[in-house]
Amino acid sequence: MIDLTGIELPPDSPPPRSCVRLERPEPGLARLVLDPPHRTLAVFDAPTLRDFDLVLEDVENDATLRALVITGRDARTFAGGADVDAIAAATDVAFVRRFIEIGQRLWDRVAGLSRDRRGFTSVCAAGGPIPGGACELALACDRIVLSSAKETRIGLPETQLGILPAWGGATRLPRRIGVPAALDAILTGRLLAAADAYRRGLADRVVAPEDLVRIADGVALGRIACPRRGRRGIARYVVDRNPLAIALIAHQARKQVLARTRGHYPAPLAALEIAARAPLTSLESSFRAEAAAASELAVGPVAKNLIRIFRLSEDAKKLRKASDGSPVRAFERAGVIGAGVMGRAIASLLSERGIATRLADTSPAALDAALLEHRAEVDGRRKQRRIQQHEAQAALDRLDATRSITGFGRAQIVIEAVAERLDVKRAVLSEIAAQAGPEAILATNTSSLSVAAIAAELPHPERVVGLHFFNPVKKMPLVEIVRGPATSARTVAEVAALALRLGKTPVVTADCAGFLVNRLLGPYLDESLRLVAAGIEPARLDAALLAFGLPMGPLRLLDEVGFDVAKHAAASLHAAYGARMTPCDVLEAVGKDGRLGKKTGLGFYVHAGKRAELDPALLGLVPRSAARARTLTDAEVAERAILAMFAEATRALQEQVVVGPRELDLATVFGLGFPPFLGGLLAWADTQGLPTLVAKLERLQSEPDVAARPGGPERFAVADGLRELARGNGRYHA
Repeated sequence: MIDLTGIELPPDSPPPRSCVRLERPEPGLARLVLDPPHRTLAVFDAPTLRDFDLVLEDVENDATLRALVITGRDARTFAGGADVDAIAAATDVAFVRRFIEIGQRLWDRVAGLSRDRRGFTSVCAAGGPIPGGACELALACDRIVLSSAKETRIGLPETQLGILPAWGGATRLPRRIGVPAALDAILTGRLLAAADAYRRGLADRVVAPEDLVRIADGVALGRIACPRRGRRGIARYVVDRNPLAIALIAHQARKQVLARTRGHYPAPLAALEIAARAPLTSLESSFRAEAAAASELAVGPVAKNLIRIFRLSEDAKKLRKASDGSPVRAFERAGVIGAGVMGRAIASLLSERGIATRLADTSPAALDAALLEHRAEVDGRRKQRRIQQHEAQAALDRLDATRSITGFGRAQIVIEAVAERLDVKRAVLSEIAAQAGPEAILATNTSSLSVAAIAAELPHPERVVGLHFFNPVKKMPLVEIVRGPATSARTVAEVAALALRLGKTPVVTADCAGFLVNRLLGPYLDESLRLVAAGIEPARLDAALLAFGLPMGPLRLLDEVGFDVAKHAAASLHAAYGARMTPCDVLEAVGKDGRLGKKTGLGFYVHAGKRAELDPALLGLVPRSAARARTLTDAEVAERAILAMFAEATRALQEQVVVGPRELDLATVFGLGFPPFLGGLLAWADTQGLPTLVAKLERLQSEPDVAARPGGPERFAVADGLRELARGNGRYHA
């Protein structure tokens, strides 16, 4: 038995042996079932670890047993890994290390059953999510049998949370599937579907859900042949146990990690070193390295911020529940109006996710392009073996194109993505409202128009809502749900459930100009342009924001957005918010002669295929401000652009555009690309100190290049709520 001293059980913990059941279905076989009564999905928290230890001791003490199957309460449920909340709350390195060592010892006792008993076989029989610690438990077993259910996903996502697989994952996975494949799995944190896990050697057999336990029992008792997959043959010696080859692989992987993370994320580098050396190191030494590295990482700021963002995204899933607790609709039929870039991507995504979708546009060319693009993407997923042939065909069959907006009467939700003009959107939705029943949701993908104004003349305005996707639709993780003054709570819950079904994270915003993301993006981009006008070199500006941690510099982002779109958004914000949103003249001056950004091949950058280089002719086009910026460090350049965003965020929060700081931070990470390792815009502000930021905002208002321009000082004005919080040395996040 393992000493659990120091790992406190919550006061309301279930009684001993209630979280893990031990069944004996036939002589010689034990079945260990993860089924904690206090959780819908098993998590290796203190009560479950306690019961796993107790039940495992029963198995160890029973000499009649020759096989063990570890499984979940059903074929689509196994375990969600280690207790993330416990890791998030931990601040003591020694406590975290103890927690890690307990998991290592438990899982190694599972592995020890076959080491210590001749002919003993342990089998993990799992379906559903199998992340992190659950995957590490599977790796400790002799065989891994997975359910073929669509929900089955297995892998080690710890580096995405700022830690590393420390319950043996960084040690056992390279030994099982080889160093190169293990590094790819650990550094990307991908969760693999069952078939993909089998191809890579992470699973030994994939079976239908209804056969999972029966076949696992047969494999454990030797009745059913199941050869162990994974790394075999000469490759284990030529690569995995060759110090020179390992050094070369680790060097290349390190270069790739640093290029991707710019050194902001320490976990991938630590995991890389341990996993690369694992086949050359004893289990005990490798486990010690895991525990030492992971315990330091877990109490560091990067892990705390990444885990916090993960918890926020999990909390966003609660939006799909109706306020009265009743279930919301799972849409089966949808309509999309407008086959432009946004509309066709939304329609394609809906059909891929199992919803029969009708796409309407008056342009045959636009519809043809939409169908071709949809087919190409579905075929690409099929060729990558991410979906089966029958699934690909079903996704193609679910998308129907039409030149008329008749026939939308059966749609449960209709999303318009037509021109950004109030009269056009009203006309389209009015015609749809005449066909659809009163229970059909009418959603607008507007990025700047008022949902209230769009809904004003429509019947049943309670079912009208903003559903603001970002471009590119299939890659951007955030969807803003814009709640108009008449929008019902059930409508919000139903579109939130749809967003989650589409793989998006929903954030509910008030109905205001720019909503949240574009309202914060506008000042950031405009301040960046003003810095260029005040003498900051374009290359230096973009490099400074990249070094801060953003995925793309502001000038490169403007190229991606398009100058025409950016100017339209800036004009809308200016009309709504007045002087502080006065757009500078740089974009107007640069965006001439067809220069619109990436869409025309020329913006601030010259775009040639996947390559983009700053246009050397750019400086001759930028109108220079009479007042030059003082000498700024790269960090100060980045900070000024971020402070423009922060000042507007504090006003938006004060106006309750979102519920609170947590939702605002989630939107800045998933919608604006704010560095996750900093935890979101307001979390970053807390670490800087609000009194410090107030002082910086006040100084900026008197900077010559700020004070001399229209709207400049107003942009950096300190919101009343921020000033009050700073006066008490408060924080946005307690």
